[in-house]
Amino acid sequence: MVKLTINGIELEAPQGELIVETVKRLGLEIPVFCYHPRMKAVGMCRMCLVETGFKQPDGSVRMMPKPQAGCTLPASEGLVVVTDSEAIHRDRKGVLEFLLINHPLDCPICDRGGECPLQNNTMAYGPSTTRFIEMKRHLPKAFPLSQYVTLDLERCIQCGRCVRFTEEISGDSDLAFRFRGAEMQPSTFQLTDFESRFSGNVIEICPVGALTSAKYRFRARPWDLETSPGVCTECSNGCNVWFDHRAGKQVRINGRANDGVNEEWTCDKGKFGHDWYNSTSRLTKPLVRRGDQFVPASWSEAYEEILAAFADKGGKVAGLTGPRVSNEGLFLFKRLFSEAFGSDNVDHRWRSGPVPTGPVPRPLPIASLESKRHILVFGTHLAEDLPIVHLRVRKAWSQSGATVDVAYSAANEVERFAKASLRCRPGAEAALAKCLLGEAVWSGKATVSDAVRAELAGFNADSAEEKSGVSGATVRAAAARLGEGAVVLTSDRLLDAPEPPSAWKSLKALAEATGSEFVCYPTGTNAAGAELLGLVPDHGLSTWQILEGCKDGKIEALWLVEADPSSTHDAALETVPFLVYQGTLENEAMAYASVVLPMAAPAEQDGTWTNCEGRVQRFRQAIAPPGEAKPAWRVFAECLLRARPSTPFFNPGEVMEEIARVHPVFAPAQYSLLPEEGALVARESLVGEPAGGGG
Repeated sequence: MVKLTINGIELEAPQGELIVETVKRLGLEIPVFCYHPRMKAVGMCRMCLVETGFKQPDGSVRMMPKPQAGCTLPASEGLVVVTDSEAIHRDRKGVLEFLLINHPLDCPICDRGGECPLQNNTMAYGPSTTRFIEMKRHLPKAFPLSQYVTLDLERCIQCGRCVRFTEEISGDSDLAFRFRGAEMQPSTFQLTDFESRFSGNVIEICPVGALTSAKYRFRARPWDLETSPGVCTECSNGCNVWFDHRAGKQVRINGRANDGVNEEWTCDKGKFGHDWYNSTSRLTKPLVRRGDQFVPASWSEAYEEILAAFADKGGKVAGLTGPRVSNEGLFLFKRLFSEAFGSDNVDHRWRSGPVPTGPVPRPLPIASLESKRHILVFGTHLAEDLPIVHLRVRKAWSQSGATVDVAYSAANEVERFAKASLRCRPGAEAALAKCLLGEAVWSGKATVSDAVRAELAGFNADSAEEKSGVSGATVRAAAARLGEGAVVLTSDRLLDAPEPPSAWKSLKALAEATGSEFVCYPTGTNAAGAELLGLVPDHGLSTWQILEGCKDGKIEALWLVEADPSSTHDAALETVPFLVYQGTLENEAMAYASVVLPMAAPAEQDGTWTNCEGRVQRFRQAIAPPGEAKPAWRVFAECLLRARPSTPFFNPGEVMEEIARVHPVFAPAQYSLLPEEGALVARESLVGEPAGGGG
């Protein structure tokens, strides 16, 4: 810590901390444009100018002759900073006057109007009138950089935030500054599409209206919107977002800060993938089949039909859920089948490989990846399956000096910064894992049992190219980098590869034998919650066995919740005598259904979801569900109440209290205790060791 003085106030700050951050301790502000706390400081815009000096041995202060940029000035012993003086006011006014010379001043039609840093800084620090009377520059308007991002070059102040984001954070370097001087502009190379998986972030960090959302343009003004905190449910990362809505309709998604999960970033799938909320295909009313037609029905009529087909039928009925159902809904779905229907045939896993069972070590918190010495990404397309985990792995490499190896059968984004790419032949993942383990064993780096050694006969670096297509030297080097402080990271995508039990066991054994950590993140939105809540058959049938049972007559009634297996198992849906489809949107499975139930989407209900690292987060209701749609937990609770009368659950908070009683691991997730950033609850793996039973 060092002592310094800011505006006459003495304080301590970490040595080297940037002054733009230090002044926040005093509740003060230094205006910025180019500076962003999660990117390297560059001092381009000069908006953050401050007067500085140093205390001398005799107690006097010697001021520097010119102002300094607060975003690049580190805190040091004896530093004196003045952020509020007549000279600084004059400098800031001059900077803004230059920035506004060619700015189009089209705030009334700019999507950034009302939430624009340039607008705000001009009002607070800028000139009241302009001295510029010449013609402003004119450039092409609304140039599409991609299907999501639109560039209005007249508004650009050349702060470089967008370019630096693609270089420092996403790592794809899709944007760069072309030309120089007044002609300088952010652009893609050779004017190709801006194809980054994280392109939507540049819209949010742009301090003016130069980069805007093609999906949001002219749809609303900031003061027209209601903004609710939410959790993205498009994948298992559980990114924190702001859910903007207007008149009951979803309008846009912005990133919300949570240092434990997504920092403040989003992927394009999460930022632009919520249009389905406003789809005309939303289910709004219960439907029951009468002959060849669906007819609208009341909820009571729908429940009567369902109970007649499911109640007390035991192993002849089954239920399958999709990934987007809340913890509360999953818990009551399991209870409904066990207590009212007498069936253990419930499952949530849709991977083609054998179903995972049995515990392995607790999954690593996403943020902890930054502190690892080495990361081996194996058998998963990280940027596609777990985009925010991908950003953390890249940050570990770029900011913490971690080395990264990637083993996958196709080109992927991790290869851009990996120390080595072990690109194997498709389907050779199991062989590659055994070669890595064999090399670690035969080189003396790892110790395994005699039984495992026998299985590894013929698998080592020398045979790797023949068995997997990866050179022996690459395998040898990759195995050598494993050890204490290293992580072997995969996802449940590995279960889609041929011989998943072999690949899984070899990978897990590789981590254990070398002293590395092993983590397998689930990719389904709430797959982690489903695992922790036991939404797997203890003694019943797994997903593929249930679908096969529908075809051969063992299953007489099937309940699908936000799931559609029609593309792979349409014969099962066509054959089963009674099918319930419960979901948010119309789909192909509806064509075979006997009863259709409309379900509220995540933003239309209060509930919790568990992300891939085992963090339970609450999503409070932001908008009303369409028509008569209900949250999944309420549907199951009402059905259970009709089948087994008891004290009902009146709200999802009561359901979570019951979850915590039955599954104590969820105790920190009770609504009265759950912090805004969520609570890590998983004590054991969310994906376990594979066993038989896959399809």
